Amino acid sequence: MDLSARVEGLFAEFERQRSSLNEAQEKMREVSETATSPRREVSVTVGQNGTLTGIQFPTSAFRRMTPGELSTALMTTYAEAKEKALTRSAEILQPLMPEGADAATLMRGATASETYMPDAASLPAELRDMFGIERPHR
Repeated sequence: MDLSARVEGLFAEFERQRSSLNEAQEKMREVSETATSPRREVSVTVGQNGTLTGIQFPTSAFRRMTPGELSTALMTTYAEAKEKALTRSAEILQPLMPEGADAATLMRGATASETYMPDAASLPAELRDMFGIERPHR
């Protein structure tokens, strides 16, 4: 295969991946998860990356709570909603991840960025030559 055809193929693959990423971003913007405390004192809704978007008090039970109890119920319910949103976002992102990479770990900020960068050895020889990347030593 000549270099021109190879570059065209790589560009087509880039466009496919970019389109998939755009679709995933749109789906992620629509993520909204709600959690309700066990005794229904409070419901908390969050967006894709845990941004608080709503708090509701479905019953009057919160009125019988001390400030500390209400605070704990709010924070625990928020954490549950946030976890649900992160899990859903990771499910959307996972198909776009490199083999062996975990979107859930990435969403929680618990992984190094190098994990998601291609190894020079995996690049086609033509690209390594074009960009002056040394061939990997064996």
